[in-house]
Amino acid sequence: MKTYTTNPTRFSGRCARLLGAMLTVASMAASVAIAAGPAAVNLGSGANFAVLAKTGISTTGTTSIVGDIGVSPAAATFITGFGLILDASNTFSTSSLVTGKIYAADYASPTPAYMTTAVLDMQTAYTDAAGRTLPTATELGAGDITSMTLAPGLYKWGTGVLVSAAGVTISGTASDVWIFQIAQNLTVANGAIVTLSGGAQAKNIFWQVAGQVTLGTTAAMKGNILCQTLIEMQTGATLNGRALAQTAVTLDANAVTKPAGIPTAVENELAPIEFSLSQNIPNPFNPTTSISFTLAKAGKVTVEVYNMAGQKISTLVNTTMNAGNHSATWNASKFSAGVYFYTVKSENYSKTMKMTLLK
Repeated sequence: MKTYTTNPTRFSGRCARLLGAMLTVASMAASVAIAAGPAAVNLGSGANFAVLAKTGISTTGTTSIVGDIGVSPAAATFITGFGLILDASNTFSTSSLVTGKIYAADYASPTPAYMTTAVLDMQTAYTDAAGRTLPTATELGAGDITSMTLAPGLYKWGTGVLVSAAGVTISGTASDVWIFQIAQNLTVANGAIVTLSGGAQAKNIFWQVAGQVTLGTTAAMKGNILCQTLIEMQTGATLNGRALAQTAVTLDANAVTKPAGIPTAVENELAPIEFSLSQNIPNPFNPTTSISFTLAKAGKVTVEVYNMAGQKISTLVNTTMNAGNHSATWNASKFSAGVYFYTVKSENYSKTMKMTLLK
């Protein structure tokens, strides 16, 4: 019978190398931020807007909106208090109160189709948020979440929800997601502040409200409001997020700022599980627009723009990129108005979408 012996020095060296490899993997894993909470709600082209409504948008006092606003199927006459100035293209308006463009269903083509899609996407996003299952908590605080600190997750109430003057804190990282399912009204009291901590981003917070949303005087709200009825912002209230209402939005000397970027696309993974390409934002646009895409793994990527004749007119990206979310910007100031196509190509993937340049 053979006897096997182990060289202590060789065994020690192998252990050291194995331990080193394990520590390296652990270090790499620790350096990657894993999103907590549910998957983000896809707002589609509704993400283009700071304020979007079906029946009307009104304001009194000196309101300030950063981002586009729009109504559909309502006409421009249902956007009141903004002093609309119709652009020569008849496809949008401007206002001294809005840093962005103003769209309505009765403006010239292609605006009606653009607005129809935006409203349908808004409604789809509402349905998505309302249909999420396996909540982190139900009936938290019997509907009163004042003074609480809320970790990433899905929260569900069969009642209304109140945030009193003491406010509420939403705490998590920049990639974490929160969805609040509210079966009745959402009331944020006068002076109440929704505070973000730990790097939490307004773009990743979704308030799905079946009833009315009321933001009291000087209240400070954060997140995307997906409301089935009215969103009312009282005097001096602010919103870092989006007001997306299936009826109307009423404003009174408010400040609304659309969050930068799009909601987190990947949840609870070290890397995306698939390739995806989003509709450019804004669309229609003039003269610049942003093209966002997600890569499942690192590799060579090209982002190219083509005209209606199928001729390549611009290359926006031609490089190696890591897995994750990326964006490219096209400045079309040198090109004429019309329909263009953008194509994103990566290893084993290629997708083309249409965009419209207005001038």
